Amino acid sequence: MKPLPKCSLVTPTYNWPEALELLLLSITKQRVLPDEVIVADDGSKEETRLLIERFQKSFPIPLIHIWHEDNGNQKPKIMNKAIAKAKYDYIIEIDGDIIMHPNFVEDHLNYAEKGVYLFGSRVNIQKNILETIFKDKITYFHFFSKRIKKRGRTLRIPFFMNFAKLHEKRSSKLRGCNMSFWKEDFIKVNGFNEGLVGWGIDDSEMIQRLHNIGIRGKRLKNVGIAYHIYHKEQDKSHIEVNQIIERETTEKKITFIEKGINQYL
Repeated sequence: MKPLPKCSLVTPTYNWPEALELLLLSITKQRVLPDEVIVADDGSKEETRLLIERFQKSFPIPLIHIWHEDNGNQKPKIMNKAIAKAKYDYIIEIDGDIIMHPNFVEDHLNYAEKGVYLFGSRVNIQKNILETIFKDKITYFHFFSKRIKKRGRTLRIPFFMNFAKLHEKRSSKLRGCNMSFWKEDFIKVNGFNEGLVGWGIDDSEMIQRLHNIGIRGKRLKNVGIAYHIYHKEQDKSHIEVNQIIERETTEKKITFIEKGINQYL
């Protein structure tokens, strides 16, 4: 077996400590732990800070809290700040409303390869079970769990990865809530684009720049399993502006943006 790369697991959060708690609990149950966890906090209130401090006392690996003031949705900026601080070569990115399967980190590291980024899918946890999972701190789900959507994605079958193809172009199935990449590749394209406004497109626009420098994608199917906690749709009022930027990145094959991670390195 090849040695697994050292990795930093990075997750954005904003004022949802109940979801972050389940995510952190799911990290403690990983069969292979990341080497550090960085919470990229886009201006949450005191409750989130206190939760992280409580976890830090007994967390099995370094748990780092990177915070900046709440100034509207600045996810690209806080993610750049967090990844700039990451100590390890490989970055696993998940959203702050994800509960990970116990093999999640192991799967990302197993399939990591140079010149490639990985992206996985998610199983959706439905709204009417939220009260129960938060009260009982449930982090284990399976094919027969109640109130989940896309249950076929709960089945972990690594054998299927023998047939996984490399994607020369960005896939429409890409989800920023479950992906991983090499830090050096991320720095080459200057990380997330802080010129984007509000919610959405930041992950796919960054990934497009990775494609523009020759990095290819590989989809994790029936491995890298993640459960997404239901929440209301984000405000998409600025999404068209971001889509124009993303289209320009694709058509002009832009590889490096002006406002990115280089500000924090």
